[in-house]
Amino acid sequence: MAGRLAGKVAFITGVARGQGRTHAVRLASEGADIIGLDLAGPLPAAVPYDPATPEDLEETRRLVEEQGRRALLSVGDVRDLPGMAKIVDDGVAELGRLDIVAANAGICIPQVWDEITPEDFGATLDINTTGVWNTVMATAHHLIAAGGGSIIRTSSYAGKKIQPFMVHYTTSKHALVGMTRAFAAELGPKNIRINSVHPGGVATPMGGGDMVSRLERVGESNPPLNLMATTFLEQTWAEPEEISNVVAFLASDESKFITAEHISIDGGSQYF
Repeated sequence: MAGRLAGKVAFITGVARGQGRTHAVRLASEGADIIGLDLAGPLPAAVPYDPATPEDLEETRRLVEEQGRRALLSVGDVRDLPGMAKIVDDGVAELGRLDIVAANAGICIPQVWDEITPEDFGATLDINTTGVWNTVMATAHHLIAAGGGSIIRTSSYAGKKIQPFMVHYTTSKHALVGMTRAFAAELGPKNIRINSVHPGGVATPMGGGDMVSRLERVGESNPPLNLMATTFLEQTWAEPEEISNVVAFLASDESKFITAEHISIDGGSQYF
């Protein structure tokens, strides 16, 4: 049986590992070929977890090809609009079209408010917010040429509530909510749907390196805020595949009358 995305092509940022990788594998399992981009190299100095590597990118390629789909994956930076546009343009020239965009790339830096430097704030907004704007600007004309499509942005439960001890991250993810609505309004007449997904905690390499110890340290500054990510369920965090399930739904025609929406996958923690 053909998948829900048979004959489609998807572009994914942050594709080397974590949610980006599982998005790529899930969309490929539904029949989509994948164009992907990842920095796969050094992150801003304040980021406490290890960066993705070229080897991670190659593993994503292998997993997509294992699904019988093509994977055109490149090292690139969402902060570099001309560079990203070339990757997209070259991929579309080879695969023939673009139908789905998953703007997934982002960084997360736990810091007490008065530890955040202008450089840390700027880097977070440049990647998490401007990088998503760049992703739309590099891809929307290809979706229009294909007759429409779906753009899915990865925000966070921090885009509806807050992520304690991350003023810059919370700011960046709230910005995506407004950006989603604004683009959805203007691109709707072109048959382009734009939605955001809002995960809570997810078991990805973003939790590696010194991330846990950094969270523990900043949490000591205001212990009650540590409860804000509490879920209503026995399950306290998501596996990345659970986020990809929702991305696949939003990429498919099963969600063809859903746009400008913000879907939470957080076990209810936004309401705790």
